[in-house]
Amino acid sequence: MKKKNVCMFVWNHFTNDARVLRECTALSESGYSVDLICIHDPTDKTMLKHEIRSKDFQVFRVRRYPISVNLMQGIIRFAKKNKANGLFVAVFWAFAVYFIPYITIPLTLILGLIYKLKLVPWWIKANIYIRMVMRAYAKKYDIYHSNDLNTLLQGTIAAKLRLGPKKLVYDSHEVQTSRTGYNSPIYGKLEKLLLKFVDSMIVENNTRAQYNEELYGFYPKVVHNYPFKNIGQNTESISIHEILQLPKSEKILLYQGGIQIGRGLEKLIQAAPLFKEGTLVFIGDGKQKPELVRMVEEMNLTDKVKFIPKVPLGELPKYTRNAYLGFQVLNNICFNHWSASSNKLFEYMMSGIPVVACSFPEIKRVVEKEQVGICVDSHDYKDIARAVNILLEDQNLRNKFSQNCLLAKDKYNWEEEKEAFLNVYKDLMII
Repeated sequence: MKKKNVCMFVWNHFTNDARVLRECTALSESGYSVDLICIHDPTDKTMLKHEIRSKDFQVFRVRRYPISVNLMQGIIRFAKKNKANGLFVAVFWAFAVYFIPYITIPLTLILGLIYKLKLVPWWIKANIYIRMVMRAYAKKYDIYHSNDLNTLLQGTIAAKLRLGPKKLVYDSHEVQTSRTGYNSPIYGKLEKLLLKFVDSMIVENNTRAQYNEELYGFYPKVVHNYPFKNIGQNTESISIHEILQLPKSEKILLYQGGIQIGRGLEKLIQAAPLFKEGTLVFIGDGKQKPELVRMVEEMNLTDKVKFIPKVPLGELPKYTRNAYLGFQVLNNICFNHWSASSNKLFEYMMSGIPVVACSFPEIKRVVEKEQVGICVDSHDYKDIARAVNILLEDQNLRNKFSQNCLLAKDKYNWEEEKEAFLNVYKDLMII
């Protein structure tokens, strides 16, 4: 049987996207040929624009910045370097205006308006959209797969705007109508419009599927965001104690993941002085990190709270294994957070690390059913400290939770869940 060609889109550099990696791997190992289209990072000199992950899985990274933006930025930097350079640019522009005014004057006005109206970010996004679509048209595909709303337009154009429309999968990792940074009603309207062209939609849990049914009138496929089982089978470790020069007996109280607003991280720092022992360690980067670093310094907690930069996805479990407990304390600032299942929770479980977790429905269901940690009011730093101290003081309870984590990993893993994902594709081929 001829292999089906899949074109998948994701709006990132594809360096630490665990879910997309799992899905691409599952498809490529199950008789599909997968091309993933993502975004190139020009600041990372080691990042490849074309990467062959396996015989049936390739990554194509499109150029982030338009050539015109790079050219303009280069000219501006050159002109600002010194007066002679500035004079040279001015004279060159004057000659261009004199000899080719019909090109130079309109171009100058257009570029001036773009910079004046601060439209450069939109210009850059438009460039990425166009390049993704062009890349998708460069080869014949049977199925197109858009991860999240920011690639659904590209998938719709590539799959449906052609002679002989192709199948389109919409894989919504987030709740697009209620998430941080997506406050405008335009996102809900855009999603509702583009869903008319989607052949199959995926969400990560039943709470979100029910919300989707209330919003749009249909119940999408559910594929949970579970990690690879082998994460918990490898015992290799990278010592956080050595990196941070801590005593081997020091208990690591770990948060790993993006350092972003709404994840309750400032509450962890507020709770840290109440912890009876241990060092609070953050592994990751993000927009909120400078604020948290300042907060730690202002509270004189530099001996109690430590930061480690983001590490490669494949290396992360080696750090996780150092932890005495792990945190997943999302704050209820939007439905996207309240309804989350959280891959982080399952990453801790795979390594046998008990959790202090928020009491949101999907997370609480797993934590309490499997007895792998303590749920708290994630908005109350004192309640977080209370749970941490229970686990610090009761070693037997902590060890019981740890053993339960290792038992639960046989249930909450991608090797089991990927069958649900592959069934989405099987059903799609029947339609």
